[in-house]
Amino acid sequence: MGDAVSTDTFTPNERSTYRERLYEDLERFDRHLRTQPFQEGSSIGLELELNLVDEQMAPALQNADVLARLGDEFQTEIGAFNIEINHPPLQVSGDGLLTLEQGITARLAEADGAARAAGCRIAMIGTLPTMTEQVLEDPSWMTPENRYKALSRAVIASRGELIRIELSGRESLHHQFADIAPEATCTSVQLHLQVPPTSFADSWNASQAIAAAQVAMGANSPLFLGRKLWHESRIPVFRQSIDTRTPDLVAQGVRPRVWFGERWITSVFDLFEENVRYFSPLLPESQEAAGTAEMHGENPSLHYLNLHNGTVWRWTRPIYDPGTVHAHLRVESRLLPAGPTPVDIVADAAFYYGMVKYLTEETRPVWSRLQFHEAHENFVEAARNGIHARITWPTIGRIGVAELVHRHLAPQAREGLAMLSVDDELIETYMGIIEARARTGINGATWQLRTLSRIEGGRSRTENPTALRRHALKELMQRYLANQATGEPVHTWRD
Repeated sequence: MGDAVSTDTFTPNERSTYRERLYEDLERFDRHLRTQPFQEGSSIGLELELNLVDEQMAPALQNADVLARLGDEFQTEIGAFNIEINHPPLQVSGDGLLTLEQGITARLAEADGAARAAGCRIAMIGTLPTMTEQVLEDPSWMTPENRYKALSRAVIASRGELIRIELSGRESLHHQFADIAPEATCTSVQLHLQVPPTSFADSWNASQAIAAAQVAMGANSPLFLGRKLWHESRIPVFRQSIDTRTPDLVAQGVRPRVWFGERWITSVFDLFEENVRYFSPLLPESQEAAGTAEMHGENPSLHYLNLHNGTVWRWTRPIYDPGTVHAHLRVESRLLPAGPTPVDIVADAAFYYGMVKYLTEETRPVWSRLQFHEAHENFVEAARNGIHARITWPTIGRIGVAELVHRHLAPQAREGLAMLSVDDELIETYMGIIEARARTGINGATWQLRTLSRIEGGRSRTENPTALRRHALKELMQRYLANQATGEPVHTWRD
């Protein structure tokens, strides 16, 4: 969905032609995968989505003003209160992780400078606690670009009904929207791992196996529209906000477009084939209208397959890039929320890259001992209860995720990072943060919930409950941004 489209509406003829060419692209990808060389080696990278807030800590619909002051590494997102940073790829070995942290920090400072010049500020958080129904029901919530209008129209047309957000945690939320506005509240960090085709399946399977541990340790979205819901509410909100299924289609077993998947894979082709066979195209933009060349050097651009792939939101997504000399493949882990600080983000990245390396080197891989439905159930449990979740793990059974990480997974991630030739002191720094979260039980979500409770507990009980929560959320964000500005990891933050 990163590419622009030329229109926000499409004809039945355009849709029929697109589907035909989509299947042709799938066959072209299969041939290229079997017969042509792909880029070897590996690299890492990330995309980071950010929120804009005003002096009252409310969403600031000013991304056009902010982006006008920034360069090509910064892009729009669907919400007019969002921007995105695209960090260039680098090697994880040596001091690569430190370079990544420094790169994120520098780009955040640049973005915040542009935001302040436009009269707002940058907030790096999974979901803005101060977001309201009123903002999301005002048409100005959306960045005015065809690709976003077209996506929203396509989802609503496929669904044929209003979008329903229904979620219960400590509190409950039931609300309907006329478009996909709630999707814009879900800001994430997306980790990229370039791998050769022969390693892709193992890397994807490993990513799925550890998804629950990632979400639990990195949760940072416990508040949506002012309610205390799941520790990582962003995950169910994102799924529901662009769900093209009505309740009867859900009951029939139709697959959701925001998808964990349903099986371990043996090839990257499995994922692209499932995307084509299970999901109707939402944005049937032709190659000619998009201005995309059929070939990129010696490699097919696969316009139809790539555009369609961008509208199936797997939590672990396959990426095909035609590259320059040889095409390459990337695993994109999309399940982590933005924030709280650059060092927290890189600690999460270190845990992910270390675990993937360790698990793919095992003689008897974890996905041969963990049922896929168990991995999915773990993922949902981790999103609901965060660092307090209990999940299933081979040879151990049910275990608290914090204990699992501290006693088992963190040491494995350390070994994996050592296999990747990461500098010893950086392994200690970043894995030390993950282990400290596990020991203290503090991540972004628990910090937000604890701080909100203390703020509300210190206010007058005679205050109107709605006004009390609104004022408390504003103060919460002020404290969050003050702590974020220190750059210190979230487990050390003061309330």
